[in-house]
Amino acid sequence: MSNISLCMIVRNEAKSLPKCLGSVKDLVSEMIVVDTGSTDDTREVARGFGAKVVDYGWNDNFAEARNFGLGFVESDWVLVLDADEVFNGQLISAVEKATRVDDNLVVNLVRHEVGANSSPYSLLSRLFRRHPKIKFSRPYHALIDDAVMDLLREESHWRVVDLPEVAIAHYGYQPAIIEAQDKAKRARVAMESYLQDNPNDSYACSKLGALYLQLGERKKGLKLLTKGLKLHGSSPAVTFELHYHLANASVKDNQFDSAIKHYEKAIALPLLPIIKLGAYHNYASLAYQRKEYLKAIELYQECLKIKPDFPLVYYNLGLCYKALGRNFKAISAYQTAIKLNPTDAYSYQNLGLLLYRQAQYEESQQALQQAVMLHRQQNPNFALQLEQELKAIGFSFE
Repeated sequence: MSNISLCMIVRNEAKSLPKCLGSVKDLVSEMIVVDTGSTDDTREVARGFGAKVVDYGWNDNFAEARNFGLGFVESDWVLVLDADEVFNGQLISAVEKATRVDDNLVVNLVRHEVGANSSPYSLLSRLFRRHPKIKFSRPYHALIDDAVMDLLREESHWRVVDLPEVAIAHYGYQPAIIEAQDKAKRARVAMESYLQDNPNDSYACSKLGALYLQLGERKKGLKLLTKGLKLHGSSPAVTFELHYHLANASVKDNQFDSAIKHYEKAIALPLLPIIKLGAYHNYASLAYQRKEYLKAIELYQECLKIKPDFPLVYYNLGLCYKALGRNFKAISAYQTAIKLNPTDAYSYQNLGLLLYRQAQYEESQQALQQAVMLHRQQNPNFALQLEQELKAIGFSFE
């Protein structure tokens, strides 16, 4: 068993906690669960996994709650997860190897935002050595990064390393979960209060600026993101987020030259390629929107170098090849998208129509039949409209 402790804060997480704790039971030597006022079976579930459960009176400060939990850790290393996160068990040996390196202080982990259409990956300082000077700061987006930077200046032998494989799956961004929890309101109050006391914090500018955009307050959001870029000392990860959010906002405002500038600056930053996947993909989609199909294909191919099994990229490549009249390459792209995601109704639909153009009528009928069936499950109104249009040109469906 490794010398790693899981340390987390929870509240009313009885449903999601078993999957989270089960994912690390073969990795950690102890589990510290700080409960901040659960009224469900959260405590009982945690104890069922052998966790030490401690109570903490919630005071709207995530950093203080996490630091309270650190006080109970006995292992040499700390792994931090939230209840809506699941650890990738295939990386246990890689994590154990990284924690056995004497000079490693922090092992940054890649997190996948399940359900997020853009920027699906982020790099987080969630695995770190238990050191008396490493504490969390910031009331909402609680981080150890500030303490780590101070410590590195004092003790220069320490190293911060990145584990490039996806280590954490985060389910908290799925639409149903976001609707069920009033996260945006709590985040806004906490971050506005923090930024008022720390007006030159580029990380806070990035997070709150992005939240303002999400809430539809574009003027406030753009102002904060622009301010964040002007501040000195930002890490590449923060600078990336600032450029990325400004690029996406520029696309929505039809300011395409500005968007391209920000995407290119984001992509040029020295970060793990997987962190830049969202920027590559959105930049490619902008190129397609501008009918710059060869540029879009080039950028989508960069996405596949980073993540070869990305079905949406193959679907989008199909659109590009179709626009260029390269039907056979489009057909191949849609077939790959379907292989990677068999529930992709639109890939079946586009594939079927292309096969029809190539006079492959039997294969076309099969693909369109599957498209209609999937649309009936996912979007009944659209399925009805599609059926009517296809019947008008001679197709029949059960």
